[in-house]
Amino acid sequence: MAPPVSLDTVHAWWRAANYLSAGQIYLTQDPLLRTELTRDDIKPRLLGHWGTTPGLNLVYAHLNRIIVERGTSMIFVCGPGHGGPAMVANAWLDGTYSELFPDVGQDVEGLTKLVRQFSFPGGIPSHAAPETPGSINEGGELGYSLMHAYGAALDNPDLVVACVIGDGEAETGPLAASWRAHAFLNPKTDGAVLPILHLNGYKIANPTLLARIPDEELAEFFRGHGYEPLFVTGDIDDPEGVHGAMAETMDAAFDRIREIQASARSGSDNSGDSPRWPAIIMRTPKGWTGPREVDGVQVEGTYRAHQVPLAGVRDNDKHREQLEQWLHSYRPDELFTLEGAPVDDLLPLRPSPKLRMSASDHAQGGIRAPLMLPDIEPFAVDVFDTGAHTDAKASTEGEGTADTPENRKDGQPSRTATAESTKVFAAWLAETMSQNRDSFRLFGPDEVESNRLTAVFDVTNRVWREEIIDLDTHLAGGGQVIEALSEHLMQGLLEGYLLTGRHGLLTSYEAFIHIVDSMFNQHAKWIESADKVSWRRPIASLNYLLSSHVWRQDHNGFSHQDPGFLNVVVSKQADVVRVYLPPDANTLLATMQHVFDTQNRVNVVVAGKQPEPAWLTLDEAKQHVKAGLGVWPWAGNERDFDSSDPGKSTPDVVIACAGDVPTTEAIAAAQLVREELLDVTVRLVNIVDLMRLQDARRHPHGLEEDEFDAIFTADRPVIFAFHGYPSLIHQLTYKRTNHANVHVHGFMERGTTTTPFDMVHLNDLDRYALAIDVVNRVPGLSDQDAAVQCVDRWQRARVEAREYAYTNGEDPAFITDWEFHR
Repeated sequence: MAPPVSLDTVHAWWRAANYLSAGQIYLTQDPLLRTELTRDDIKPRLLGHWGTTPGLNLVYAHLNRIIVERGTSMIFVCGPGHGGPAMVANAWLDGTYSELFPDVGQDVEGLTKLVRQFSFPGGIPSHAAPETPGSINEGGELGYSLMHAYGAALDNPDLVVACVIGDGEAETGPLAASWRAHAFLNPKTDGAVLPILHLNGYKIANPTLLARIPDEELAEFFRGHGYEPLFVTGDIDDPEGVHGAMAETMDAAFDRIREIQASARSGSDNSGDSPRWPAIIMRTPKGWTGPREVDGVQVEGTYRAHQVPLAGVRDNDKHREQLEQWLHSYRPDELFTLEGAPVDDLLPLRPSPKLRMSASDHAQGGIRAPLMLPDIEPFAVDVFDTGAHTDAKASTEGEGTADTPENRKDGQPSRTATAESTKVFAAWLAETMSQNRDSFRLFGPDEVESNRLTAVFDVTNRVWREEIIDLDTHLAGGGQVIEALSEHLMQGLLEGYLLTGRHGLLTSYEAFIHIVDSMFNQHAKWIESADKVSWRRPIASLNYLLSSHVWRQDHNGFSHQDPGFLNVVVSKQADVVRVYLPPDANTLLATMQHVFDTQNRVNVVVAGKQPEPAWLTLDEAKQHVKAGLGVWPWAGNERDFDSSDPGKSTPDVVIACAGDVPTTEAIAAAQLVREELLDVTVRLVNIVDLMRLQDARRHPHGLEEDEFDAIFTADRPVIFAFHGYPSLIHQLTYKRTNHANVHVHGFMERGTTTTPFDMVHLNDLDRYALAIDVVNRVPGLSDQDAAVQCVDRWQRARVEAREYAYTNGEDPAFITDWEFHR
């Protein structure tokens, strides 16, 4: 251990950080107040948050002492929403900021740029952001700090994540779900999280709930969550007096962390027990060390210190004089040299370069190790197989039809094998997890088995540090699967895991992924912003697998039927988001192999878990995923179709589809038209990469105009069977030449607990509705007697199917036994 750092040095660092933080909020020039403060030295718009900043600076200074004295590898997660001034001030004091931004040097010119850029046009945000060294938590993400911290600690055995939680943030649901995340932390193989609850008493304009709880009750609250609470209180009248108590508390916390880890790593730990980790509860006045009163009203220690405690300082001489006194109270001439650098007395608290929290490799992005991706061939479904799939062959289950001469038409084998797509994928996922033991995690809100991913438990367990009883299955003290009934917690853990260099997957029911709309939004914005920061290295993509989707909620109901997450996703910047709708098992395999190999993306994959047709061979699926969409000639009847030149022939109608259930209904509709309306030429187009529909100028995956027109035609009706809300397809294609002829069938908010076919019937997505639309849209077709008779038969079939289902509780045989053929 290094020699102890003087608490006088810690106090001086705190003063320096507080001075720089206040300076960022107010100043544009003369950062060290070498001359009298004038209105021109002050920003015209004051947009900072002072109230939480002194507490953050206090914690940061004392964590630096721990790092210097103990050599601890640590990162700092800043939970309070607008703690940016503190994060930037400390990164500048320890030298990292000037290394990453050389124009913001450790001199007067650099200091001028430091204070001026904050919350200023063309500058930096007021909260911790990708531009902030050492940050992995966006300041606006109230509620996510602790889950990010725990995600960062997974599979990081030498790392301690210090997480400051604001008391306003502590009122959020996501944060409340995070307190027991240590139940997934294995002290033998993972790092540690030190929660530091910062109680300064107020939110924007109201007191905070936890700050008004007596210490005894607060201690019970934390012990109930499995922590050993350690209290620190700062005196509004004696700021310097806090350091002794804070140092003692920090030492006790880090001693306890090392004790827990040493016990686990020596083999004496009981893997089923969750140790009682330390947590610090720090009470300090809001806006501490700032103006005590303004215009006769108390500010320090009240909600009035939340943002800018002194407003109007450009035009109010009294306020400007008070601001000058406040800034001089930190005695900047003792903290900075004439040249503008930190004085030598502060340097003992500056950690070595590799241990600075602002420069930690864990917090600057970068993928620790490439993901080992096994071949998907051994797990593929044989589209023309008899259906006798073994466990080694992906356990696909279901019946198929042999590829025999009697089952061929026009020389083409039939495609009637069936498989459970997510179950097929699960076998490959298990192998992927097996090959990436310490760098891949699967997260799910109690839906891993429900979504047919059970095969992963052949190679790993759910990690669980609470009590395990004999009736439990797949629970162990260590494992690569984490489940808790909180989509917020699962995504937050995954984000923390990805942001610190690893890989993972979140699986969820489609309807309930909406719970993390805001989290998705923040992460997508983080990726977009980080990509513009030169020293931020790429991270693995955030991958969603959404199953139990809108069209197969056989035993659930209307509440479980919502595909709207796709609408949320496509609103983000095109460089960041991708949406995939694989129509079958092999395409899902190829899609997941692709998305796991991407960086700096959010990939949303929607796939079914019920038995469904397997349409594409593995080679076809790979080509289809690479292309993103394509014509399936075997499902249409264009005899002169040329795949190398789709525009060479022109069908009477295009039936397009995106999504597994819509694909089946579209293929069935095409078959109805082909068999009963022999003079109608049908082209079937399947879309797996939804962003291919956009113009190439709006999305990197988008099709050029001539490519789009060659596939979808420039003037023929397009009957589109879509997985989600119809408006989304119109949003993506509204500038296309033939947009007026695009007629979308999708989810129309009509749902209930019913049979699979009745569900598509309710929303006019069924095969008969699609075929009828073909008759209605192809010019002149509805005037033909044969077509009118077909429409009549198809309408009767819809009625018959519904009556049968409502009488017998299942779909009729002419639906369930339907098979595709040429």
